[in-house]
Amino acid sequence: MNHAHGGKYYIKEVSAVTGLSKQVIRKWEERYDIIQPVRHENGYRLYSERDINILLTIKSLQKKGFSIKQAATEAKERLVSVDKDTEQTKVKVVLHSELNSYVIQLIEIGYTCNELELLVVLKHAYHFYGLEKFLTSVVSPFLKEVGDRWESGEWDEYQESVSSMVVKDFLVQIRRNFQYSDNASLVLGACLPHEYHEIPVHYLLLRFMLRGWKTTLIGASPAPGSIQSLVTRLKPRKVLLSASTTLPFEKDPELLSSLDSFAAENKRIEFYLGGAGAIQYTKDKTINNIYITNSIEEILLIDQKDSGNLPI
Repeated sequence: MNHAHGGKYYIKEVSAVTGLSKQVIRKWEERYDIIQPVRHENGYRLYSERDINILLTIKSLQKKGFSIKQAATEAKERLVSVDKDTEQTKVKVVLHSELNSYVIQLIEIGYTCNELELLVVLKHAYHFYGLEKFLTSVVSPFLKEVGDRWESGEWDEYQESVSSMVVKDFLVQIRRNFQYSDNASLVLGACLPHEYHEIPVHYLLLRFMLRGWKTTLIGASPAPGSIQSLVTRLKPRKVLLSASTTLPFEKDPELLSSLDSFAAENKRIEFYLGGAGAIQYTKDKTINNIYITNSIEEILLIDQKDSGNLPI
């Protein structure tokens, strides 16, 4: 966790956040001289957010095939640039994911699976940033780190599930308490059948709510046909479909074509499909009536006249 002296972290905390052992951190520090911890009055090293992000940058480059030496050199080159427009040299840090202190704390706490502490940090970050920046600067990078660590085997299923569950529950709470106009246009979000990862849908719907939309969510793994049924009943302006894996399409090979045909019958409704599984599965498929995208900004490009919502 953060400490009073300049927002620094002990090496044990840096190890938990980066997934690097204490020995590796010290080795990289001494051999490549790329991080510069300060000494606390008690003699312990204290590392900054900058140091943590540098270590993550090297680790990320290593995964892409760089040797440690090459990664350290590349990180140094990314680290410092000279701003010629000023009289003094400015140090500009170009980092792994530019993780802020809240994300760093969440990673550390997620590593230990402390649900209460995760919730406390999420609340603090939410009140500090406000909803828009909280989503883009805290929730999104944290969940990306959680997913990356689970996929690489650094975190086990319990660590991933606890972190994801706490974030999901917090987003659900925000959505429940969000105020919107009864006359607002409706956007419907849904996981595909056999898709259980609903956090991306909550994330998308909250960003729409910030822009004045009314939202409805179909939960994880809805029954076959329920998406079409609810769309027919509610007549939303936009439908956001999500699949983080290819399982929905493997379980039902006709799912995509049936949804595409349904979208063709409802031309006044915009249908979007995203998620890693959807992007992978549709890369060699012909889809005529559903937008395939993983860009939230593309989906948010709404016509104010058409939507009746606030301008972006």
